[in-house]
Amino acid sequence: MNSSPSPSSSSSSSSESPQQTLIPGLPYDLAALILSFLPYPYHGTLKSICKSWNHFFSSRFYHSIRHKHIPFPKTSHLLCIFPQDPSVCSPYIFDPIHKAWSTLPLMPCNPHVYGLCNFVSVALKTHVYVLGGSLFDTRSFPLDRPSGSSYSFRYSFVTKSWETLPPMLSPRGSFACAAGRDRIVVAGGGSRHTMFGAAGSRLSSVEMFDVGRNEWVGLEGLPRFRAGCVGFMVGGEEEFWVMGGYGESRTILGVFPVDEYYRDAAVMRLENGGVGAGKWRSVGDMWEEGERRQLGRIAVVEDGGAGCPDVFMLDKNDIFRYDMNSNRWWKETTLPKRAIDESAVGFVALNGELHVMATHNGAGSVENRRLRRHKRLTSLFIQVYHPGKRIWRTLTTQPPFQQPLDFKTAVMCTIRL
Repeated sequence: MNSSPSPSSSSSSSSESPQQTLIPGLPYDLAALILSFLPYPYHGTLKSICKSWNHFFSSRFYHSIRHKHIPFPKTSHLLCIFPQDPSVCSPYIFDPIHKAWSTLPLMPCNPHVYGLCNFVSVALKTHVYVLGGSLFDTRSFPLDRPSGSSYSFRYSFVTKSWETLPPMLSPRGSFACAAGRDRIVVAGGGSRHTMFGAAGSRLSSVEMFDVGRNEWVGLEGLPRFRAGCVGFMVGGEEEFWVMGGYGESRTILGVFPVDEYYRDAAVMRLENGGVGAGKWRSVGDMWEEGERRQLGRIAVVEDGGAGCPDVFMLDKNDIFRYDMNSNRWWKETTLPKRAIDESAVGFVALNGELHVMATHNGAGSVENRRLRRHKRLTSLFIQVYHPGKRIWRTLTTQPPFQQPLDFKTAVMCTIRL
C-alpha cells in the first residue's frame, strides 16, 4: 500500500516562498550560480527588482558561491576610488570590463576632525581598509596645523558596512603600505597635508596589522625617515619593499622649503607572519643623478604565484619597468596620447593591464557649451597597456562624481571580488 506524503511536506516541496525563488522555474542553487556571475557594480540596481534578489545579493551565500566556482584569477578586478575624505564624500567602485560604477557608503564620521587626506587604502580578501592620513583636529592647538591620523577603518563587501579597527601605533599619512596573508604592513609616512606643499613631520617607524588577532604590532623601523613612499610585496609576500619618498629638506634662498627625494629602496624579509621580522636591507640608487627628480607613480602587476611581480612606473608620459637584478628602470613604452597635466593622472594595474587615467572635459563643442550650465561633462579617459602583448587600447567612461576627479589628491586601490 502506497503511503501519501503529508500536506506539509508536499506543500514545501512543490512550491517555494517568494523570498527563496530567484528565477522562476529554476532550482535555487542553479539560479544562485547564474546570478553570482553578474558584475558587482550592478548589484545596487538588481537588489531593487525583488525581495529574493535583494536578500541574495546582500547575503554571505553570494560570496561563498563565487569563491567556490570562480577561480581567483577570473574574479572581477575592481577599482576603488576615494575622491576626497571618505567620511564626507562617498567612495566609488569601477568595473573596467563593463565600464560600470557603484557607490559605497560613507565612512564613519568623527565630529572632532576634518579634511582627511593622504590616507592609504588597501584591499585584503573581501575587505577594503582605510588607514591613517593627515587631518585637522578641533581639539588640537593651533587649529590650522595638520596632524597625522592613526585611525583605521575596514569596509566589508559581505556585510556592506564599515567597521572601526584599533588605531595604528603611530599616527601617519603618505606612507608605504602592502597587504597579504592576513597581514598589513605600513612603513614611514608623516603629517603633511595637501593644503601645504611642504613641512610636516617624517617617520621611520614600521608596524603590522594582524587581521586574525585584530591588533597592531611594531616592527623594526626603516633605516631613515621616509615619507611619501610606496610599498609592495615580493616573492610570495615574503618581502616588503619600500621605494622612493622624501626625508630631509633644504631651503632655497633660506626661505622656500624643498624636499630631498630618495633614489633608493629598502627591503624587509617577513618571517613567521611578520612576528620577529628580519632586518632591513638597503637597495642602492635606482637611477643616476639628474635622470629624474623623484620616483613616479607606481603600479604592480601581480603574477599570482610565488615569483616576483612586475613593477611599473609612470614618469611624465613614459612607462618604465623595474629590473630587480640590475636595480634599474628601463623604458617600456610611451603614452599614445600625452597627458596635458602630467601630475594629474591616475596609474593602476587591473586584470594584468596598466591603466593610465585622466579626466577629460568635453565642453569644446557648441552643443556641449549649451549643456555645460546644466550638466557636468567631465569624463574619464583611460589608456590601457598590456605588458605581455605590448599593445594599447583606450576606453572612456562617465563617472558619477559630483565634482571632477583630482588624481593629485584622490586615493585608489584595487580589489578582487
